[in-house]
Amino acid sequence: MYRQEWYVFDGATPRRARIRNYTEADFDGLIDIQRECFPPPFPSELWWNETQLREHVTRFPEGALCVEVEGELAGSMTTLMVRFDPAAPRHTWAEITDEGYIRTHRPDGDTLYVVDISVRPRYRRLGLGKWLMQSMYHLVVHKRLIRLLGGGRMPGYHRVADRMCPEAYVDAVVRGDLQDPVLTFLLRCGRTPVAVVPGYLEDEESRNHAVLMEWKNPFLA
Repeated sequence: MYRQEWYVFDGATPRRARIRNYTEADFDGLIDIQRECFPPPFPSELWWNETQLREHVTRFPEGALCVEVEGELAGSMTTLMVRFDPAAPRHTWAEITDEGYIRTHRPDGDTLYVVDISVRPRYRRLGLGKWLMQSMYHLVVHKRLIRLLGGGRMPGYHRVADRMCPEAYVDAVVRGDLQDPVLTFLLRCGRTPVAVVPGYLEDEESRNHAVLMEWKNPFLA
C-alpha cells in the first residue's frame, strides 16, 4: 500500500501533507470533495456514491489514493488497470470505467487508467493534483505497466469551437498559443496527447470531446 509524506507551501508557510490509499472510513469525505469540485448545475447523481467507492477499495485498492493536508482530506485520485490498443483508441469514459464502478478492472492490464482526479478548490494552489499524478506514476513503475492514460477534458474548447476543430485546439494548447484549464495542467504533469476522442463524455464545454493523454513508463521505453 502507498504512503508518502512531505510539506507543501501555502505561500511561505510549510504545511504537512500526506498521500495514502483511501478506505471505507474516508467515503463521506470523498463524496464531500466531489460536491465541492462539481457544484450545481453539475448533477449530484454523478458524484461518487458509496457503492462505487466500495468497488474501488475492493477491486483495486492500490489505485485509490487520497491526499490530506494537516489531517484534512483535500483531494483524491482513482484509477483502474486496462489493456489498451493504441491502434484503436476510441472509447467512452463510461465504457472503460464501467461508469465509475471499475468492474472493468483487469489485473492483467498493461495500462493504468485515470477514472477521476479531484482537489478541493481551497487547496488547488498547493499543487496537490500534480503530487497525486506523480504518485500514480510511481504505481505504473512499481507494477511495470506500459503507461498511465486518461481522457482529459478540454473545457476551453467551446470558446473557439466555431472556428477551430478539436485537433487544432489541442495543437494550439501544446504550442502554448492557448491555455486550457485541464489540458495545460496535464501537460505540466508530464502527460502527452495520444488522440482526440469524440463522444467521450457528455460535456458541453468540451463539445463532448476529450484528449487521451499518457505518461509512458521510462523504464520500459
